Amino acid sequence: MGLKTPLYATHVRQGAKIVDFGGWDMPLHYGSQLDEHHAVRRDAALFDVSHMCAIDVRGPRSAEFLRHLLANDVAKLKVPGKGLYSCMLREDGGVIDDLIVYSMAESWFRMVVNAGTRDKDLAWIRGVAGRYGVTAEERRDLAMIAVQGPNARAKMAAVLSESDRGIALNLNQFTAAALGEWLIARTGYTGEDGFEIALPAGDAVALWDRLCAGAIVPAGLGARDTLRLEAGMCLYGSDLDEAHHPLESGLAWTVAFAPPDRAFVGRGALERVDPSAGEELVGLLLRGRGVLRRHQTVITARGVGEITSGTFSPTLNRSIALARVPRGASGAVQVEVRGSRLDAEVVKPPFVRHGKALISTSQMENHP
Repeated sequence: MGLKTPLYATHVRQGAKIVDFGGWDMPLHYGSQLDEHHAVRRDAALFDVSHMCAIDVRGPRSAEFLRHLLANDVAKLKVPGKGLYSCMLREDGGVIDDLIVYSMAESWFRMVVNAGTRDKDLAWIRGVAGRYGVTAEERRDLAMIAVQGPNARAKMAAVLSESDRGIALNLNQFTAAALGEWLIARTGYTGEDGFEIALPAGDAVALWDRLCAGAIVPAGLGARDTLRLEAGMCLYGSDLDEAHHPLESGLAWTVAFAPPDRAFVGRGALERVDPSAGEELVGLLLRGRGVLRRHQTVITARGVGEITSGTFSPTLNRSIALARVPRGASGAVQVEVRGSRLDAEVVKPPFVRHGKALISTSQMENHP
């Protein structure tokens, strides 16, 4: 028996297939993973993401602490509620976790970290926080629900009060607002528009049921994974880990080297990286039939690499992957699949965003 979110009994009632995910009993799907995937791309679906870990950082030096802790710079957060995606690094540049942090007030930030890294993240954060006199409180009293899809915001707003509805619909991308005890953010992990809502655990079932009654279908981890991979979004433990730094994981854009005097953890190691050498994370599109999976070997003109995440894309009707390969690898490559070498092509992720294929027409036509 694993850990259970406040919505576990609701998932069972709705016929979900329950699987272990990082020690949590979570829904894989509610009957058809494919239908759930398409619902997000074409309409709206909701996900239980209560296994994620919310941490409130409080204290007068909270911003100073986070500017040291994170590779991205919270000084960019000029507007209350604004969010920032960042990696948290070791001194050698390895990624401890990727996360979102919201600036809620002058001395209050909300961090959301991954479920599987909860314990090590909290230990690391609190180990650094002590030097700054700030607290890092894990919010085990909260549940989190994500509503994603082109119609997600309108359908979510329909269950809110008139005053809260206006606030929610006026949120900019990657911005959050407090609605009483709820925190609603215009963020997600699918490549579609929508909201992620953190709310008291006791409110979760009622909100879930109201959203389902509003013609929003529930979706599980299976669809969440195919959606995030189509969107070119990294999964910690697959595309990111402590053995690799963000510059070789497609996340150079999340590292703020300016200003030059900000001494964030891992900066020295990243500054020593040779940008013309090593590895990089790329997208792969398989030519023909087959399914790309994690750990398959990728053979390029510059050397050998490895798939970090792979799946069959329901939107493209093609097999796609993220792979870490020698820097500069491009064009045609081969992937070892069950003893055979299958032809593939290096492409730039994301593959799909906002319901639209971002792979060029010529690339798609060359892949029957």
